[in-house]
Amino acid sequence: MTVIFTAAGAARGARAILPIAPGAVAFGLVYGYLAGERDLSVLEVGLTSLIVFAGASQFLALEMWGDPLPLAGVFVGVLLINLRHVLLGPALLPWLPPLPPAAAYGSLFFLADEVWGVSVVEQRRGGRDAAFLLGAGLSLYAFWVTSTLLGRLAGDLSLLVEEWGLEFLTTAFFVALLAGFWRGRGDALAWTTAAVVAVTAKWGLPGTWYILLGALAGSLAGAWRDRQ
Repeated sequence: MTVIFTAAGAARGARAILPIAPGAVAFGLVYGYLAGERDLSVLEVGLTSLIVFAGASQFLALEMWGDPLPLAGVFVGVLLINLRHVLLGPALLPWLPPLPPAAAYGSLFFLADEVWGVSVVEQRRGGRDAAFLLGAGLSLYAFWVTSTLLGRLAGDLSLLVEEWGLEFLTTAFFVALLAGFWRGRGDALAWTTAAVVAVTAKWGLPGTWYILLGALAGSLAGAWRDRQ
């Protein structure tokens, strides 16, 4: 497959992220509010979102925030949360190797779960414009950074988020994406294995180990099925 990298592909990726934007904005507003409760300034909130761009990691850091700041604990926690990227990245290999290093690594900086989801769907549709990944990432990045700053400035918005049920939008988005991933009954084993392991781990283990373990179990089941 010949891979291209165009502005049109980036624009298509940016549009693909729009359905998840309300959910990202809701979480960003709540993050900004909670960061303010822990005395982070507007500048500090903006810098964390600009540099880190990882909602789960940023929320974890807030949960552990204190004086003195437990740097080792934050480091280990963030590392565990983001181990899933080790599994997300290889799915994008059809796009990345042909790109110049600046384009490939620059695009990967903006990789997030939602960005990965729409990009994999685009790949499976035969898309060969790798700028789709960058466009989707930049779009989500803009929504996230802007909403965290607004949340820091606007005050307590958590009741508004709960009243409108905005916290469910991210889940709904991924449920809709599953329809694009399903290729037939052959996928049932991997999906079922991933779901059972993830739910079991969620009940029995702290943190976000359930994400990594579910993904690994589903991947191994899928690999075994393909070998058969």
